[in-house]
Amino acid sequence: MTAQSIETAATEATAPQHGAELIVPLNRLKASPKNARKTPHNAATIEAFAASIRAKGVLQPPVVEVERDGEGVPTGNYLVTIGEGRRQGLRLLAKRKAIKRTHPVRVIVDADNDAHEISLDENMTREAMHPADQFEAFQRLAVEKGYGPEEIGARFGVSAHVVRQRLRLGSAAPELMAAYRDGTLALDQLTAFCVSEDRERQRQVLEQVGPHTPAYAIRRAMTEAKVRVDDRRVRFVGVEAYEAEGGAVLRDLFTEDGGGWLEDVGLLDRLVGDKLAGLAEEAREREGWKWAEAGLEYPDLSAFGRVYPVAVERSAADAAVIAALSEEYDRLVSETDAAEMLPPEVDARLEEIDKALQAFGPDFDYTPEARARAGIVVLLGHDGLARFERGLVRAEDAVAVAEPPPPFEDGAAEDVGTGAESETDRSRAEPEEAGAALSDRLVIDLTAHRTMGLRDAVQADAGAALATVVHALALQVFYPTYGVWTPLQLRMTVSGLERLAPGVEDGPAGRRVRDRCEAWGARLPERAGDLWGVVAGLAPSEQLDLMACCAGVGLYAVRDPHDRRPGALAQAETLAAAVGLDMTGTWSATTASYFARVSKARVLEAVTEAVNAVEAGRIAGFRKADMAEAAERLVEGKGWLPAVLRTAPAGAEEPGDDGEEAGAVTPPDDDAYAFAAE
Repeated sequence: MTAQSIETAATEATAPQHGAELIVPLNRLKASPKNARKTPHNAATIEAFAASIRAKGVLQPPVVEVERDGEGVPTGNYLVTIGEGRRQGLRLLAKRKAIKRTHPVRVIVDADNDAHEISLDENMTREAMHPADQFEAFQRLAVEKGYGPEEIGARFGVSAHVVRQRLRLGSAAPELMAAYRDGTLALDQLTAFCVSEDRERQRQVLEQVGPHTPAYAIRRAMTEAKVRVDDRRVRFVGVEAYEAEGGAVLRDLFTEDGGGWLEDVGLLDRLVGDKLAGLAEEAREREGWKWAEAGLEYPDLSAFGRVYPVAVERSAADAAVIAALSEEYDRLVSETDAAEMLPPEVDARLEEIDKALQAFGPDFDYTPEARARAGIVVLLGHDGLARFERGLVRAEDAVAVAEPPPPFEDGAAEDVGTGAESETDRSRAEPEEAGAALSDRLVIDLTAHRTMGLRDAVQADAGAALATVVHALALQVFYPTYGVWTPLQLRMTVSGLERLAPGVEDGPAGRRVRDRCEAWGARLPERAGDLWGVVAGLAPSEQLDLMACCAGVGLYAVRDPHDRRPGALAQAETLAAAVGLDMTGTWSATTASYFARVSKARVLEAVTEAVNAVEAGRIAGFRKADMAEAAERLVEGKGWLPAVLRTAPAGAEEPGDDGEEAGAVTPPDDDAYAFAAE
């Protein structure tokens, strides 16, 4: 026997035998190249191993084999065949200096079995614990041991939020847990039931909706009497203010945004009303209005008259200072426009100029007389922000402006249109003067001739004709309570739409219409009698802009079965095509705006058109409320519109569709009226 063979035999004799338990320093444990798991453990798993080891030690010793060099001699290191995750957890603790690099680790030697095979066996023959068992085990630790979410999380290497989720699931009603174990309920359905800890409510909803209802529908049923935290009322008041008043919040532990529901709806509405009323009163006192009101819903502002701000008169000196400051501001901005950052001295000067200009006040403001008879309405917009509607005039506060009498030399004051004298004029006429007055018949005759002469003159002057039309329209839009101040027989009704479609006044199109009207209202005089001078002085392009503003406000294309106007509605379709009306930027199909208000067939038709027939078929068996909610999510962002809101290309014929929802209108000479009543 050679010396080398003698040394090898001696080494084998002293090497650990199969099944031996050893205490090995951590830095002597190495990963085995024969490990069947080639995909490494993720960071969360290693973190969980480290947390468990730190709290409870290594519960199951790793299985190792002796590492040997090229000549078969043991190196003193050990290859971890089973338990690589535990080794990684120990190394993580050592890296964090929670233990030493030489920390003693109890291991078991396997010298008989193939290392690769037992590694494969270890990973294949195990069965993970059912999640329900895990949820209940966490719940038991909390109840019996008194551990909080943070402590449980530290002991198992998971976040406190995950522990809270598992504790909530572990406290579910036994009926739910049993259904989850036998596969009747999926995990997302269980989490939907557990949005609330109320077991009785969980049982009620399970009985109502059954085990095959989608998770979102279960969640809605669990919270149907509550208000979501993204509701406009909640955004306005704030969850903190609500909770400060003792309001309870039901938090959703199972969504990424951590949403929830406010449970005391009455308290929320009271807080909204109080805050709106406070803002209204503050505005009234600060700005000097006669009255102020608060409203949760957008009112029909057409019920009010309106006054607008007027240009503020400034002294010549103030005007010169404002002009100089404005010119300097524009010059500094122009000179530094290309710079990524403004020089400090320029930035400081711009701020000084801005403050100086603000000190002069606004260029347009309401007069004291207007504030003394007008008011302000503060309401809650659909975006959760307070909206201030200023300059509103109640009917009893409207200024009654008597129309000037016709310039007849004899003092008669007959109504030109009918020949009838007003009651006021009769009361003012003295008996002896009445005998000398021209007869009604003669006045009618003479003024008819004068009217024809006026028609001829206006037809010959296109500029005067445009000004006359614009003047007549502006009177009816901006001075509706001031009486008739134009001889043009152009009558336009401004109809409010809010009562027909709540929220339409505060929608995208409604805000744009209101902004244009307010911009023109600020430029027009307060007195109706002064309007002609302003309109006549406008450039033709500005007159056209004002006419467009007024004409738009006067349009009314609402389909009402009790208001038969087939010709007008047909022209509305023609006009929509001419202006290229696209409602996709103004209206979108939601549960509230459409799907909850039409039949199931219409819902499925919409999903088929917007997405495809497969998705429509998938929701075909849903209950109506669930189908509407699912349809909203499916068509979101697709730009789908019901036929009644679609605009046909200019010159295209309207689709038939049997008169339903297609926008087709019966010709004017046909008394029948097609109206789609969903």
